[in-house]
Amino acid sequence: MHRARGMNALTFSRRRFLGVGAGTMAAMAATQADSVFRGYGAHAGVHDPCTDGRVVRTVCELCFWKCGIQAHVLNNHVTKIQGSPLHPLSLGRLCPRGTGGGGLAHDPDRLVRPLVRVGPRGSERFEAVSWEVALGTIAEKLEVIRRRHGPEAVAMFNHGAGASWFKHLFRAWGTNNIAAPSFAQCRGPRDVAFDLTFGAEPGSPETLDIAASDCLVLIGSHLGENMHNTQVQEFADFVAKGGDLIVVDPRFSVAASKARTWLPIRPGTDTALLLAWIHVLITEGRYQREYIERYAQGFDELARHVAPFTPEWAAAETSLDPELIRSTARRMGAAAPAALVHPGRHATWYGADDTQRSRAIAILDALLGAWGHRGGIFVPAGMRLAPYPTPPYPSARPAADRRPDEAPFALEPIAQGLRRATLDSDPYPVKAWFVYGTNLIQSLPQKAETIRAIQSLDLLVAVDVIPAEIVGYADVVLPEASYLERYDDLIGLSWRRGAVALRQPALPPLGDSKPGWWIAKKLGERLGLGAYFPWRDIDDYLEERCRRSNLDLATLKRDGVIVGPERASTVEEGLALSFHTPSAKIELSSERLRERGFDALPVYRRPADPPAGFFRLLYGRAPAQTFGRTANNRQLGELTHGDRLWLNASAAARLGVRNGDRVRMVNQDGARSEPVAVKVTERIRADCVFLPHGWGHTARGLRYARGKGVDDGDMITRVDVDPVMGGTGMRGNFVSIQREG
Repeated sequence: MHRARGMNALTFSRRRFLGVGAGTMAAMAATQADSVFRGYGAHAGVHDPCTDGRVVRTVCELCFWKCGIQAHVLNNHVTKIQGSPLHPLSLGRLCPRGTGGGGLAHDPDRLVRPLVRVGPRGSERFEAVSWEVALGTIAEKLEVIRRRHGPEAVAMFNHGAGASWFKHLFRAWGTNNIAAPSFAQCRGPRDVAFDLTFGAEPGSPETLDIAASDCLVLIGSHLGENMHNTQVQEFADFVAKGGDLIVVDPRFSVAASKARTWLPIRPGTDTALLLAWIHVLITEGRYQREYIERYAQGFDELARHVAPFTPEWAAAETSLDPELIRSTARRMGAAAPAALVHPGRHATWYGADDTQRSRAIAILDALLGAWGHRGGIFVPAGMRLAPYPTPPYPSARPAADRRPDEAPFALEPIAQGLRRATLDSDPYPVKAWFVYGTNLIQSLPQKAETIRAIQSLDLLVAVDVIPAEIVGYADVVLPEASYLERYDDLIGLSWRRGAVALRQPALPPLGDSKPGWWIAKKLGERLGLGAYFPWRDIDDYLEERCRRSNLDLATLKRDGVIVGPERASTVEEGLALSFHTPSAKIELSSERLRERGFDALPVYRRPADPPAGFFRLLYGRAPAQTFGRTANNRQLGELTHGDRLWLNASAAARLGVRNGDRVRMVNQDGARSEPVAVKVTERIRADCVFLPHGWGHTARGLRYARGKGVDDGDMITRVDVDPVMGGTGMRGNFVSIQREG
């Protein structure tokens, strides 16, 4: 029934989806459809008898995983999206979000005309203008900023593969202030920790051999809710074969329901558990001795360091049974090297020790011999992609995101650091933000600081597909064609076999929206940077880049992907291990950390307990949603009830709260949430609550998402920053529960 309603909704004329201020564009959109499809209709090469339409192989953008998809198109409407069987990440299957991509392309709230602000910032009052006026306004204001403050006064925030055109533009402009919130607000601690330990990051996607593992440990990794397609497929295979699954989580997640052992740990004590596991492996000789002797340094120091951290010691911290701690460590050791502790994805939890917690995970994986072994972490292969020849970028000042000696191991610019520089002009002024595909109002913690920084800017430009909250604060809004309506740059994939994928249009752009490559090129030409965009159009660009990379563009258009030759990715396949660390070995003890005044080995720091009457606020993902990016998608909205607050049944009884009641959260600083429905459950500890992230939208243009659920960011007023890499620990906030009425 849901599918039938969704399909019927998609049979309306595309003119119904042109939105406010775009009525005059309807005839133009229909004309564009004919002219655009003359250029690429023939290459689809596939016919779907079930929909009587074309099938275009392209790449999904409903999350960052970059799965290959097959978009079924009938009369300029996406009728079905499936995983491409040719693509190494999707393998013919998709997560719920990927199948709902048509809900984005056909969203009636789409941005379809360039807009210029006519009211105060945040008022969401705009005037529709031509592209000439919009780009001219931006270029004029950027030139003024450059004359007064230099090119580095521009910062770019981005998320998604389509950002590559704009990163190229602003590097050519002369700024290094280019940041993705996904680093300091998500994956940064684990990337830095694995780089310090193994000399390489876990990858994105993470190069985990889950299906072949005999023992898998998930620590706050919600596979089955966090729908990373390839991993979920392999996780299903792992569970089906009877693999030994150990899940550490204060909440009985979907993954925990599949586990042999669920460890409902006290929030914030994960490092204590990890140290105890390392203690058991070493003291009982259950680690991979030959592997460590050959490939690692610092073992003796590690052994001395963990000697006091017995399971009994950890039990007092974690509230877990010491014998269960001991037995789970033994099971990992028995399965090694086909044993894997998942590195996680979102690792910015408590701030002060986030990198050290991830270091403990990396060390545990090293003791298990996971790196480079079948059933552990494989070493990926890639394919050579030659750049399109353009002039070298000009030299630019270092990014303004950090002060001297701050976050010395950050691998990328820190988004909230650029926000701070915007407010205090230290080390130099930041006067303009260019925001691509990331809703900074929700993606950065401490929302009030973000809005204060925005109000101090001389220029804010937003490039987006839908009118998210950040769009309402922009001076100029540039509507981008959706991922189903545009070409992007070639996408290189590092996996068991390297691959190159092509995102290509299945539909004409809606209204007067434009692909990112066109926007960046036209703006670059207005800024005097035409030499950096020498291609005539996207076909010219792709043909030349494919020629230089020895790739056949016609094959890419037909199949959506070209997969490279098989290469050894594990020791069992003949891979010779090497590590790009200073010692050329796995660094169990990190001299690099020690030299900068940090602990060379992970140290446990006890977290603060909730005040009396408060719960620790935890947050996470819903399987049919990607952050807040998909909350307005009508197709996906039918699949989720992600706006409910999880509350333990005993705590609910104490408070007199029943399932479905509406409550407000009030945090330790007095911040109050909007009302939210309660999910009363035994599936969470009594000292914490859980809220899915990405809800609570307030933007008036998001007519479907607005007013649904609450934004967890409203409750995150305290942030503890990781001193190693600058990540924002956001789980140090506590809330009380107040019944409505």
